[in-house]
Amino acid sequence: LQGAKVIQSFMWYLNPRQVFDLTQGGPREGLELYSKVPNLRILACGGDGTVGWILSVLDELQLNPQPAVAVLPLGTGNDLARTLNWGGGYTDEPVTKILSHVEDGNVVQLDRWNLLVEPNPEASQEDKDEHQTDKLPIDVFNNYFSLGFDAHVTLGFHESREANPEKFNSRFRNKMFYAGTAFSDFLSGSSKDLAKHIKVVCDGTDLTSKVQDLKLQCLLFLNIPRYCAGTMPWGHPSEHNDFEPQRHDDGCIEVIGFTMTSLATLQVGGHGERLHQCKEVTLTTYKPIPMQVDGEPCKLAPSVIHINLRNQANMVQKTKRRISMPQLNDQQPVPEKLQIRVSRISMHAYEALHYDKDKLKEASIPLGVIIVPGDSDLETCRSHIEGLEENLDEDGGTIKPEGLTFQKLSPKWCFLDCTTADRFYRIDRAQEHLNYVTEISQDELYILDPELVVKETVGTSPGMPDLVDSSGDCPDELQPQFAFPSSSSSPSTSPTLGAGDSQRMKISSDPLETEALSTQGSPKSGLCRRGAKIVNVHRPNTALADFKPMLRNATSCDVEKVSEMINCVKREDLEKLTELHKEGEDIFVQDNRGCTLLHYAVDGGSKQIVKYIVEHSPTAYLDVTEKETGETALHRAATSCQRSICHSLVEAGASLMKTDLQGETPKQRAVKANDQDLADYLENRQHYQMIQREDQETAV
Repeated sequence: LQGAKVIQSFMWYLNPRQVFDLTQGGPREGLELYSKVPNLRILACGGDGTVGWILSVLDELQLNPQPAVAVLPLGTGNDLARTLNWGGGYTDEPVTKILSHVEDGNVVQLDRWNLLVEPNPEASQEDKDEHQTDKLPIDVFNNYFSLGFDAHVTLGFHESREANPEKFNSRFRNKMFYAGTAFSDFLSGSSKDLAKHIKVVCDGTDLTSKVQDLKLQCLLFLNIPRYCAGTMPWGHPSEHNDFEPQRHDDGCIEVIGFTMTSLATLQVGGHGERLHQCKEVTLTTYKPIPMQVDGEPCKLAPSVIHINLRNQANMVQKTKRRISMPQLNDQQPVPEKLQIRVSRISMHAYEALHYDKDKLKEASIPLGVIIVPGDSDLETCRSHIEGLEENLDEDGGTIKPEGLTFQKLSPKWCFLDCTTADRFYRIDRAQEHLNYVTEISQDELYILDPELVVKETVGTSPGMPDLVDSSGDCPDELQPQFAFPSSSSSPSTSPTLGAGDSQRMKISSDPLETEALSTQGSPKSGLCRRGAKIVNVHRPNTALADFKPMLRNATSCDVEKVSEMINCVKREDLEKLTELHKEGEDIFVQDNRGCTLLHYAVDGGSKQIVKYIVEHSPTAYLDVTEKETGETALHRAATSCQRSICHSLVEAGASLMKTDLQGETPKQRAVKANDQDLADYLENRQHYQMIQREDQETAV
């Protein structure tokens, strides 16, 4: 499922001729097609097995120079991806940013090792197993080759997946099965006699007696530092040991042994028994033994296996790079110290609002403030953030939103990047050391806490009080029924729009520029909390970034005129609406439910009135949301399958990525309404909008 979504995304961002589905004939077609392209780089989307498959085909094609291969990790373990800094799994990083990392990454070498197998003539035929095979699944490995306990577990997983593939469609479920199989194998002790049935010679040194003395139950020949979903079996040898730190490009293979105890401690930072670093290995087995090559398992008949260096492949390693932030475009030096506010976001809010940055920020919960060096990476910030909890418990120094009790951070929290395009995305924990904090923030950090429970309604700021007239003198029964977004472009504050003035106004997506625009030519709003000092606020359920919403006194506004305008729209009386607008009435009104004239025009199906309002409104006005459901005018048009009105709104710039309070986009509304043609059109335009916005971000 994840692979299908990734393919679709790449199809939108690249020429479809550059994207190849490996389930449709494998990688050879694509590699042959682009074999003559200079400076070619390949992005392998899949697990470590997928990468090995591509490297093997590159061997067969003998391309010179060999193109470098990057990895988008979609597998279960993703150990090669972790080694090359691509992380342990893909979440939702934008495709454009991934492609940028592929282009900017460093080319490094990866040792690849031959596995030459021949029958062992000295082995007894008494222990023959009906499931044994005479050859390994593949004759080359990039990550590791192992035998014993871990291979037995992998073999059980492989056989179960072959029998019931539908039960193994998620990374989490696969890992849970691994854990269960490992526990069963531990209880049965199926690998406890491994040392009695093998002989190991490394660079001429016989290690057999050492393997037997240590009663090892698993033997691992490791090429890269990572193994078994991110563990480090070789560890970090000190200066006093006889071994060197592990590298993937030194022409040496690390030989490691495990008992059941040392294998179990891998997950908590332990390591195995370091046996040797060598260039050649001869392994002899005397009975059928489970083995695995880069995760591909089998039970191999008694054999003599020769391991030697095959070649080195070119790989793309993701690099730690400093990206110029908008705040740093003037090439100012990075500040010595950064004081950063930290806020956390619940998974429910993230899933519903991750395409609406403003609403998602409003849904965040303040956690505290950290002070870090200006050149800190996210790994450094993590330790400071986790230290905030102690301070919260001791002195209560952080403001807790009203109605919320403090919840401790869950172990699974992660950083969110809100600098790309118009949305947030998660940063894999394994890649935190590759990201400077200044790449994603200079004054505020957002983190995603999947176990955070928030009772407030998504889309509103926690604890936000009702907004009332700043005078505080107007009794409840005289409170106005309509909100008037003050506009510098409305007839009441500017000359009447003529034919030459109908050109649509565009609003900058840059929040700093938008804020500057919003303060030019429009009176400041006078909203406040009752009994509090006057403050300027922005209504959270409104996306009208170019205007500051303002409630007027009942005595200072003509409610009848507003009602008349709404009735004009309901009656589809465009002539009267135009007349009122030219007389100075504001067409940007909202009723007490947050509905605009555009909402009413869509409800009535009036194409001409929709066209008139669109022509005389800024783009941001099209995305104003109704209070109760969070619907924009486009949501309503899609729900009622009004194709021509949808087309008019989309072409005018209405957002297709904005979600209502149920987390649904206009396209999803069209699907619910069973209008597949409309849904297809909206999906097509939604992808186009995403590309446009990310292109704008790249340009900035």
